[in-house]
Amino acid sequence: MFDYLIVGAGFAGSVLAERLASQMNRSVLLCDKRPHIGGNAYDCYDDAGILIHKYGPHIFHTASPRIFRYLSQFTGWRPYEHHVLAHVDGKLVPFPINVDTVNALYGTSYSPAEVEAFFARVAEPIKHCRTSEDAVVSKVGRELYEKFFRNYTRKQWGLDPSELDAAVASRVPARTNHDSRYFTDEFQAMPLRGYTRMFENMLDHKNIRVLLNTDYREFMNEVSFREMIYTGPVDAFFDFRYGKLPYRSIEFKFDTHDREVFQPNAVINYPNEHDYTRITEFKYLTGQEHPKTSVVYEFPRDEGDPYYPVPRPENGELYRKYKALAEATPNVRFVGRLATYRYYNMDQVVGQALATFDQIREATLDGAAVTVAA
Repeated sequence: MFDYLIVGAGFAGSVLAERLASQMNRSVLLCDKRPHIGGNAYDCYDDAGILIHKYGPHIFHTASPRIFRYLSQFTGWRPYEHHVLAHVDGKLVPFPINVDTVNALYGTSYSPAEVEAFFARVAEPIKHCRTSEDAVVSKVGRELYEKFFRNYTRKQWGLDPSELDAAVASRVPARTNHDSRYFTDEFQAMPLRGYTRMFENMLDHKNIRVLLNTDYREFMNEVSFREMIYTGPVDAFFDFRYGKLPYRSIEFKFDTHDREVFQPNAVINYPNEHDYTRITEFKYLTGQEHPKTSVVYEFPRDEGDPYYPVPRPENGELYRKYKALAEATPNVRFVGRLATYRYYNMDQVVGQALATFDQIREATLDGAAVTVAA
């Protein structure tokens, strides 16, 4: 008899397994249908001996001291601030758009105040931003929208920005300073020995048993457990009762080059040319020294592993039907990106898992108090 069956060994499932095992002495059976732990953050060494991220680049950043302290129990850190270049008009320019981006594109020498005035001149006034197109043109105008956002979004989502929620574009703001960092969170770093090693340390506990290459449905009736924590796709849990929730997937193409450096930056976006959206060179992320280098090209697809929930109102309505089913299902908690149909960053998933653990612990303490009082 296990106290918990946890489905999915990514961040949500692994954090909850660790907390329940180490803080509440609960027995946990953690299963995943993939052959490895770590979910989409899984990293490994390729045939050339270069550490790669199998499911695309994962850059850790958070504004939460609690989340950073928690993960620091299982890994050292390599300081790393992420920078992205975009290939636009034949030039490599900083992205998100900042003062240097504008000056490089237009041959100007604007100050931060002058770039702010420039944005104010070209921005299109939109009272209520409903779509991603609205969100961008209301800040930086139509021309920069066309150069940086429209075609990239079409490739990434298979939809025009006018068909997507405003929140999609709001994740990447334009700036009126020289800050070229992609993220501005207080804590920005990469696991010193990789994500997989961090997950191994997290799950190294006598109360945790891990089953890989295993679909939970294959053994659920043969294993006894008191509660389930489910981190997989919520629509699959309910056998697609209301239909499939739409996701975008990605096809990854890896290449290794017989030279130390392939491109001048960790990530280069290609908004307007090629079928791929970006190229990532892993050694920038990991700090590994190696005479060769490996890169990955990302090709967005409709079919494949679910990565990005498609943020449209009708999809939100469909998810709410599944959410109602989830809330009415006893002894099962739904946690994580796929189970809650949200595009969370890694730290947000960790935060959600820690909050779920707090709820479990508080409910247990309240139950014990009631028992004692009775």
